[in-house]
Amino acid sequence: MISSLKTLLAACLVALGGAAGAADAADASQQVLNLYSARHYPSDEMLYEGFTKATGIKINRVDADDAGIMARLKAEGSASPADVILLVDAARFYRGEQDGLFKPVRSKLLEELIPANLRATPDADGGIQWFGLSTRARIIVYAKDKVQAQDVDSYEKLADPVNKGKVCIRSGSHPYNLSLFGTLAEHMGEAKTEAWLKGVVANMARPPKGGDTDQIRAVAAGECEIAVSNSYYLARLMRSDKPADQAVAAKVAAVFPNQDSWGTHVNIAGGAVARHAPHPQNAIKFLEYLASPEAQNYFANGNNEWPAAKGVKFDNTALQDMTGGKPFKTETIHISVVGKNMARVQQMLDRAGFR
Repeated sequence: MISSLKTLLAACLVALGGAAGAADAADASQQVLNLYSARHYPSDEMLYEGFTKATGIKINRVDADDAGIMARLKAEGSASPADVILLVDAARFYRGEQDGLFKPVRSKLLEELIPANLRATPDADGGIQWFGLSTRARIIVYAKDKVQAQDVDSYEKLADPVNKGKVCIRSGSHPYNLSLFGTLAEHMGEAKTEAWLKGVVANMARPPKGGDTDQIRAVAAGECEIAVSNSYYLARLMRSDKPADQAVAAKVAAVFPNQDSWGTHVNIAGGAVARHAPHPQNAIKFLEYLASPEAQNYFANGNNEWPAAKGVKFDNTALQDMTGGKPFKTETIHISVVGKNMARVQQMLDRAGFR
């Protein structure tokens, strides 16, 4: 399987540098790609340089947050110059798909490399509106000297009475938590999920505040003993050359929850071709490049994200140390359920008093 994927990828990368039919040649002759990006990671500059070097296509980039990009696309309508949209969080892709902001595309390479549960469900004609290109796990971080790993080895145990007064977590309405809660609703059902949310609230050491890094720092400082975080925030602290960050990382450990059941929740960062893209073939080339081993390694080593493409090897000691160098089980339900469940989850949060 890996061999066939490598063959397919090699053929596609050759095509990146040359013509791929009359329509593609006409598109590429403009040698430009207009990118709207909600990714704000310095390492991504290498991605854009790598694509331009491989294809000669210049990238014009607009940076904004996810909400700003969505609002801009709606306001611009058919006059939008955007070719590719890069967003973070599956619920945002779901909303963009529902709002008709993306263009369904066909790419044999992307369909082979990106698992079906990490990309949009195909339209009636087989077109796919968005693709996950990297993943981040929603892990549980705990104080090594105060908490036993078996007391936090599942999301359900965050609501267990044994963890009363120990939990730190960011706002329940933040997309990272909404996505987690949306998948839990799929696994456990609405009633059990709402009861679980009430249990988590009862176990909080303090009201939700700050971002994921703040939760990890709070554990190290003794404000709480357990935190929920995306994996790359912990990896950043582990790889930091700042003594304060190293001290935080030394005091905590992490578990990838639910290894004995449905697996750890992962969310995506990904891309889509804009509905009115003026350079659609260049846009597809760019998404295909982001699924290549070169780009996937930028995601892994530059921002500590897990590659979404199948068969990619990477060398990131922090990510390897977090899992003991072994693969971890991830949930396999389709990532779009987080968007479908979002309204119900928000209502559950309100009833549970989870701010």
